[in-house]
Amino acid sequence: MNSQSKSSIDVSDRVFRILTVGMLVLSILALAFAPRLMPSGYNWLRNTTSESAAQSTPGAWLGRLGFLLFGLAVLWLAARLKTKWTPPTRLLLGAFGVLMIATAAFSHKPWFPGLPVDKFEDSLHSFAATAMGFAFAIGVMLRLLERGQDRLGQIFDLVAVVAAVAIPLAMNSLPEWDGLLQRSMFGIAYVWYALEVLRGGEL
Repeated sequence: MNSQSKSSIDVSDRVFRILTVGMLVLSILALAFAPRLMPSGYNWLRNTTSESAAQSTPGAWLGRLGFLLFGLAVLWLAARLKTKWTPPTRLLLGAFGVLMIATAAFSHKPWFPGLPVDKFEDSLHSFAATAMGFAFAIGVMLRLLERGQDRLGQIFDLVAVVAAVAIPLAMNSLPEWDGLLQRSMFGIAYVWYALEVLRGGEL
């Protein structure tokens, strides 16, 4: 490979990393500020990100935008790292991106009283969110198994897998902390994907 070709690849890789991390940051900001658009009574410690993007809820567009940006960033990452992630890993972690977009397309039932409810759409949202959690946990476990001697990557993988299992269980036991717990899970997922971007999917 000549120096000009290598330079072109380096620039392309740098642009990819900047844009992907930028999309993740914009997604974080959208979900962080979404509660500010919610009607009085929304509490980010108790109410989830899904409820900030709920059906018929004023200001829900910002939460949905956060989901959409996250999903698109992950899909782009899965496409870009096709030589670094094995096909099963790409399938599962890419499915996370598709399902994240689905949670934006199909919204949670309204948490605010008196608003119309589409129960079928709420069921689709719940299915997508649950499947997304399984896709992430299994996909990260596969990454853990394929990393070889990458100890730092394995540590982050273990943290992400444990969180993907423990946090949903905690949410079932502590519903008054649903919002905080779910945001913690999102935060771990953001960090995990961002590290894959910045480290180039190292094996």
